[in-house]
Amino acid sequence: MQRKASAVWKGGLKDGKGTVSSTSGVLSNTPYSFTTRFENTPGTNPEELIAAAHAACFSMALSAQLGTANLTPESISTAATLTMEKLDAGWTITAVHLDVVAKVPGASAEAFSTAAQNAKAGCPVSKVLNAKITMEAKLG
Repeated sequence: MQRKASAVWKGGLKDGKGTVSSTSGVLSNTPYSFTTRFENTPGTNPEELIAAAHAACFSMALSAQLGTANLTPESISTAATLTMEKLDAGWTITAVHLDVVAKVPGASAEAFSTAAQNAKAGCPVSKVLNAKITMEAKLG
């Protein structure tokens, strides 16, 4: 399985502008810039997209984990807060905190906690930094 997205950047770092798109069309020339990424200008940025992906992935992984315990969630609401800090090596994603609220009829606190911990460890986005990274780079 492969999923594709693309980005186009035009101009310098601080005065340039970019767009990001996905094959599904959910993102279609969605703008981003230095100020939407490193300041508080409204608009998206790569880290926001990673946080959204993590929240979505975790919610599905938790549903799967609960299913293995014969529990069906009524709802799972996950908010991901990604922290990016400027370290000596440059800007680095240092943490993601997941705030989860779930309604799971019949679930004990212990069964829910176990499922949540397994989902946090096992969701593919949680493991993304262990992924093999390949690249083709060329001047156009």
